[in-house]
Amino acid sequence: MQKDPNKGYIALLGWSLNAIEAAETFDRRYIVVAPDWAEDYCQKHDIPHVPWNFERLNDRSMEIAETLKEKGVDVAIPLFEETVEWAGAINSVLLDNPRLYGQSLLLRDKALMKRRAQLGGIRVGIFEEAHDKEDVVRFLKRVNQTLLKLDGDPNDPIHLKAFDKAGCLGHRVIRTPDEVDTIPEEEFPVLMESHLDGWEFAVEAWIHNGKIAFLNISEYVTLGYSVFVPGSPEIEKYRPQITAQIEKLIKTFDIEFGLIHPEYFVTSDGEMYFGEVAYRPPGFKVFELLERVYGFNAYQASMLVFDPHTTPEEVASFFPKEVVDADGYAGCFGVYPRRRVVSRLEIPEEVEDHPYFESHELTPPMEETVTKRTAFGTHWGLIYFKGDDAHTIRDLLKHQEDLDFYV
Repeated sequence: MQKDPNKGYIALLGWSLNAIEAAETFDRRYIVVAPDWAEDYCQKHDIPHVPWNFERLNDRSMEIAETLKEKGVDVAIPLFEETVEWAGAINSVLLDNPRLYGQSLLLRDKALMKRRAQLGGIRVGIFEEAHDKEDVVRFLKRVNQTLLKLDGDPNDPIHLKAFDKAGCLGHRVIRTPDEVDTIPEEEFPVLMESHLDGWEFAVEAWIHNGKIAFLNISEYVTLGYSVFVPGSPEIEKYRPQITAQIEKLIKTFDIEFGLIHPEYFVTSDGEMYFGEVAYRPPGFKVFELLERVYGFNAYQASMLVFDPHTTPEEVASFFPKEVVDADGYAGCFGVYPRRRVVSRLEIPEEVEDHPYFESHELTPPMEETVTKRTAFGTHWGLIYFKGDDAHTIRDLLKHQEDLDFYV
């Protein structure tokens, strides 16, 4: 597409072919900041790029911000959790706003994030940092003492999470002191938090000039396995409360622009508890699911709200109306083998024959022995569904858990 020189020049931080394709067909100039291994591909396909190693923070780290500034780049967009801090540092230079770097640290460190949320009057569970196994045992006992558990009562679980990893990586559930011994020393320090009972859901909110431009509610069927958009009527009835929570989050974290991906719990009495917030696209191909039902490209939406040259009128004309403009429901299921030894990929007939089935990206197994899944592990590929009824798609996604795709 013809690029408009009067609109922003955008840097994409991280390697995503879907984001690059979106940038190619959008009217903003763009450049990809990606590791060295992407260089050959970029040259071969005429993709504007700058090589950069995101793993190393050192005294050269300012160099990338200066390089992009010299090229005339206006803003950097993080595509992955690992590039959020870099975006904050780069944008604090490009936009001449040092607070953006501090903000990115809050959006990366789960313990700092929870404290900031608490300061803003947002409901969170009990949480603490753990530096060793003794801290975990002490926290487990204290949480259950607070819940007035008696000797012999089963413990309420606690959750352990890595400070700065995406999604479910580094997530453990601990119920007994004995389970603490299974935690490798190298995982410390970690964030510990009390268990929140409730219905967990996620939000994707595009923000422009400190206001919500578009808010999607993603409904998890089983966390780590399946999600669909937009949410069912049961979760959508909470939209006014959810919108109020996101507005409080925007105010608490001083967010003026960009995309946020928070997770919340809603309890049976309708109370909202904050889980965490990410400043990057969600996992499980939710951007692609949104495009399937709404028709807009979510990567382009992010470029739009990050770009300091975007006008409010452009934002208003870009986004559809939530829920009412959705063409049905789109969901996906992450397949993980249920057997310890597998030899081939075999899609069950009932899946392929279902009217909601659209496609899959599963590949034949590379090896026969299936490694034990830690936390939620990494799925082996996704299956996509789309249909008119929220309850049918929810039941269908749940049913996939009982099927074997690798035999």
